[in-house]
Amino acid sequence: MTTSTQPQTLFDKIWRGHVVAQEPDSPAVLYVDLHLIHEVTSPQAFAGLRERGLPVRRPDKTVATVDHSIPTHDRSLPIADPQCARQIAQLEANCRDFGIPLYAADSPHQGVVHVIGPELGLTQPGMTIVCGDSHTATHGAFGALAFGVGTSEVEHVLATQCLLQHKPKTCEVRVEGRLRPGVGPKDVILALIAQIGVGGGTGHVFEYTGPAIRGLSMEGRMTVCNMSIEAGARAGMIAADDVTFEYLAGRPFAPTATAWEEATARWRKLPTDPGAAYDKTVTLDAAVLEPMITYGTNPGMVAAITDRVPTPDAVRDPVQRRALEKALAYMALTPGAALLGQPVDVVFIGSCTNGRLSDLRQAASLLRGRKVHKRVRVLVVPGSQQVKEEAEAEGLDVVFREAGCEWREPGCSMCIAMNGDQLQPGQYAVSTSNRNFEGRQGPGGRTFLASPLTAAASAVAGAIADPRAMMA
Repeated sequence: MTTSTQPQTLFDKIWRGHVVAQEPDSPAVLYVDLHLIHEVTSPQAFAGLRERGLPVRRPDKTVATVDHSIPTHDRSLPIADPQCARQIAQLEANCRDFGIPLYAADSPHQGVVHVIGPELGLTQPGMTIVCGDSHTATHGAFGALAFGVGTSEVEHVLATQCLLQHKPKTCEVRVEGRLRPGVGPKDVILALIAQIGVGGGTGHVFEYTGPAIRGLSMEGRMTVCNMSIEAGARAGMIAADDVTFEYLAGRPFAPTATAWEEATARWRKLPTDPGAAYDKTVTLDAAVLEPMITYGTNPGMVAAITDRVPTPDAVRDPVQRRALEKALAYMALTPGAALLGQPVDVVFIGSCTNGRLSDLRQAASLLRGRKVHKRVRVLVVPGSQQVKEEAEAEGLDVVFREAGCEWREPGCSMCIAMNGDQLQPGQYAVSTSNRNFEGRQGPGGRTFLASPLTAAASAVAGAIADPRAMMA
C-alpha cells in the first residue's frame, strides 16, 4: 500500500490502498475485496479454471446469485428456455465444486446481483468490487470502487483475487440545489447523460457530490451510480456518510460491535480531502431539472418530458445527425412531435436501476386508486426476494394488482428481454431500466427510459405522461 501527504480524492484513496504492484508504463495489479458473479458471464471463467487445474483463490470473497436467466413467473414451473436452464444449473454446479456461496432460485435472498449485494451488507465503503456485469458501478454509492469486467477478467479474479487495471482519471459531478417534486434520481443521471453524452465520462471515474446528492437516500444514490457506465465512465462513486452508515447498520454481513465502530471510523476518513483536485468537473442544477425520458436508441438521446422530439436538421455534426436520423427511424418518431402523449404498449418497473423498495413505493403512490390503461401491459418486478417480501408487507403488491399490473418474481426480466418478458416488434415501452438500445427489450421493441414515477403515470395514461400532473 502506498501513501501520500497530498490531498486525495475518494477514488485516489481506494485505488492506492488496493494496488498490489505497479510497474512503470504498465497496468496496476489491483486487489479485489468482493467478487460478485451470476449465471451468464461466469461459465466460461470456471471452465478456464478447470482446464488449468486452478482453484478459486478466495471463495470467501466471492458471492453468486441467479438473476439474468431466472424466470420471473411461477417458480414452481420448469424453466422453459433450455439455455437459461443450463446456465443456472451450471452456476449451481460451479459454486458447489469451488465452494462459493450461492443465492439460488429458492433462496430468501435471491435477487439481482446489484440489489442483494447492498441489502445483505456485502457492499461496504472503501472496497474494490467487480462483477461480470456492466452496471456494477451501482455499488459505488457506498463509497466503493466498483466496476464491471469481462468474462476473461472474471476468470482472472477467481484465480488470483487481483485484476490488471490502468488507472482512470477522475471527474467530479456536482449536483447543486434540491430536486423538485416529481423529479428523482433517475432524472438526475439521465440529465447528466443528456448534458455530456454517452462518451462524456470515457476514461474517468465519476464522483457525485453536492447538496442534491447528499439529499438522496441510499437507494437513490444507487440509481445514480448505476448508470455511470451509460455516460462512458468506468465507475461512479459517492462518499459514505451517516446516510450510508444508517443503511448498513445491522445488515447480515455488516461489521458488528467493536468491529462496527472501527469500520465507521475508517470509513469516515475516505471522503475526498479539501483541496484535492479532480481531472475535470461537471455541474448540474437540480432545481431546474424536470422528469426526463429517452427518445432514441442510446441513453444520451434524452430530453425533458415536456420537450419535443429533436429535429435532425438542427444537428450540425454530420455523424450525430445521421445517428439521430437512424434512431428516430427505428423508434418511428416524428421530428418536432411532442413526447407527451406518445402512445405506449408496455410499462416495465424493475431492474438493478429501479427495482428497489423505494422505487416500488413511488410507482405505487401514483397507481393507488387508479387503473392501468386498457391497452397497456405493466410488469412490476422487484429486485430481490427481500424487496418482494417488504413490498408485500406494505401491501404494494395489492396496489399493483388492483391497478391491473403483473406482480412478478425477482430477476432481470424485461431489462434484457429474458424468459418471454419482452416486447413484440413495434411495441413501445416506458422502462425504468438502464438501456434503450435497438432490440434490448425484444427484437424490434422500442424503449423509452424513465423514472418509476413517469413509468407509473404513463401506465395510467396509456401514453408518455408527466407524473407531476397526477401528484397531489
